Amino acid sequence: MKNQKRHFTLGLIGLALASALPFAAAQTFPSKPITIVVPFPPGGGPDLAARVLAEKMAPKLGQPVVVDNRPGAGALLGAGAVARSAADGHTLLLTPNTMVISPHVLPAGAGGGVDVHKDLVPVISPATTPMVLVANPSLGVTNLKAALDAARKSPGLPYGSPGNGSPMHFAGEMLKSAAKVDLMHVPYRGVGPSITAALSGEVKLLFTGLGGAVPHIKGGKLVPLALTEKKRSPLLPDVPTATEQGVSGVEVNAWYGVFVPTGTPAPVIARLNQAFNEALQLPDVREKLAGAGLDVLGGTPQVLADFMKADNERYGKLAKELNIKAD
Repeated sequence: MKNQKRHFTLGLIGLALASALPFAAAQTFPSKPITIVVPFPPGGGPDLAARVLAEKMAPKLGQPVVVDNRPGAGALLGAGAVARSAADGHTLLLTPNTMVISPHVLPAGAGGGVDVHKDLVPVISPATTPMVLVANPSLGVTNLKAALDAARKSPGLPYGSPGNGSPMHFAGEMLKSAAKVDLMHVPYRGVGPSITAALSGEVKLLFTGLGGAVPHIKGGKLVPLALTEKKRSPLLPDVPTATEQGVSGVEVNAWYGVFVPTGTPAPVIARLNQAFNEALQLPDVREKLAGAGLDVLGGTPQVLADFMKADNERYGKLAKELNIKAD
């Protein structure tokens, strides 16, 4: 009986200690610099959002916050690196929804076999970005109909995207199907490289998020043809949607999400969520993000979890229906 009581007491102590660990971790968090991994090169919307937020997060958390660009495998290389890091809140992932979509397009095991639904947990969705089809001025088109006419005259006309499995890749394949045109997908390693290709004329058409493209559109170096959204964007109020121009069924969404490795203590996630939400309310942060074509969001981790679930189901179905694969 005495031994039973002793084991019972020790078990209670063990449970108490175990339950205290997450609280203790939150009390001492952060204890070192924080890294935000962006799974795309510098120059695009995700990179800009990460750097704007990192600057404001540092004083709120009392530690430096640095951005580490790790592009490759449709955001899965960076996602895998974060998933394998210590689950203590000091290594974060800031990615567009490409991370959720690309596993439906890329070969099995891409990115080291990371399972983004099991190996990562949501913290916050800081922003969304409207999607747009743009053209190099040399193509000589100013609207979607003219672009489709050009594609019919030149079968196999290349269009660029920030990568295989990106929402932009899906937008291109959806346009091909809806308008019955022959376009050739050319994937790049992120928004920045894809915009550079469109500016140089390497590709005449490009699907991209407004983040990173707005300055080139306003400067006349890229011509906006259509929004692949349900409604127009206040950033480009004169640019109609694809549906408005007679091509229905070309609607894709793009959101950014912040994630940490599975096993990160809930109090640490709550602290990070709070710091991000506070940063997103700062007027200069909102101004910088809006100027880059991003719509500030924020909210609870559940908002991002719902986004993930919806996109996994929708794009998984579309990948099969449209036979979308890596190029």
